[in-house]
Amino acid sequence: MRIAYIAAIALLAASGAGVYAYAQQRNAPASQAQTARSPSALERLRSFVMDRNGTERAFDNEYWNNHEAGLYVEARTGEALFVSTDKYDSGSGWPSFTRPVDPNAITMHEDYTLGMRRIEIRSRDGNHHLGHVFDDGPRGSGGQRFCVNSCAIRFIPRSDMEAQGYGRYIALVDEANAPATR
Repeated sequence: MRIAYIAAIALLAASGAGVYAYAQQRNAPASQAQTARSPSALERLRSFVMDRNGTERAFDNEYWNNHEAGLYVEARTGEALFVSTDKYDSGSGWPSFTRPVDPNAITMHEDYTLGMRRIEIRSRDGNHHLGHVFDDGPRGSGGQRFCVNSCAIRFIPRSDMEAQGYGRYIALVDEANAPATR
């Protein structure tokens, strides 16, 4: 009985760590040394996140503080997922968006890991883990926060979009305030 009680306390303490981890704050941007990874290290991290539903560290990832205009695509398949006009600073340390470029570009699944209910987001075509969606986003933009792992996406600057075959999304990137429906 005593062992079961201790095990339950340990499980609660471990699952609580996930609840508090995403609420971290950092005022200074991560250094280039923190976010730059060798190709093999990036692929190991990408495999951990995208194939095994892992999470990269907050504030220690490439895009959490990116403010450049452009398009975010799935890292492996190139599926268009999010535009920079829908990105905002959530304070979580991960790239956060108010909505996907197309609701059909992602799939959502209930996730009960870490002792809490979350909604996992996956790329539709690649079926890769991207992150989670929460209901604590900006109310004026629908109230959702699509919290995405940087290693699961690739950023295409606006100036390169046409050349890389994403010209049809340029109008969305150029809009100062993206419309409520697409």
